[in-house]
Amino acid sequence: MISAKLTASKLTYAKLIVPALAMLALGGCLSLPAGPAGPKGEPGYTGATGNTGATGRVGNTGNTGNTGNTGDTGATGYTGDTGATGATGYTGATGDTGATGNTGARGTTGSTGAKGSGSGAVIIYPNR
Repeated sequence: MISAKLTASKLTYAKLIVPALAMLALGGCLSLPAGPAGPKGEPGYTGATGNTGATGRVGNTGNTGNTGNTGDTGATGYTGDTGATGATGYTGATGDTGATGNTGARGTTGSTGAKGSGSGAVIIYPNR
């Protein structure tokens, strides 16, 4: 197939691959027809049981319940009784009148003043 004129230095991988691929492609066209089927083989063994799967994740927490109703208002208490009025107090006794005091002693008469020297004229100063 390859000519003798080609030397090793002129051969490249690309030149070698093309004829090799052509041989493979044409070789499939020349195959013979298939022969009769062979005897049936023994049945195969049953495979081992597989491992148990992993446990699933824990579910989500449930929602919070509703708030309870408000209780009824208690009844109003009764009003207490009014207390009794207290007794009126007694009026106190009137006190005694005090005794009259003594009259004071009579004072002494003062001495006569000295006679002044001067003309006897009265001088009036105006108010400022």
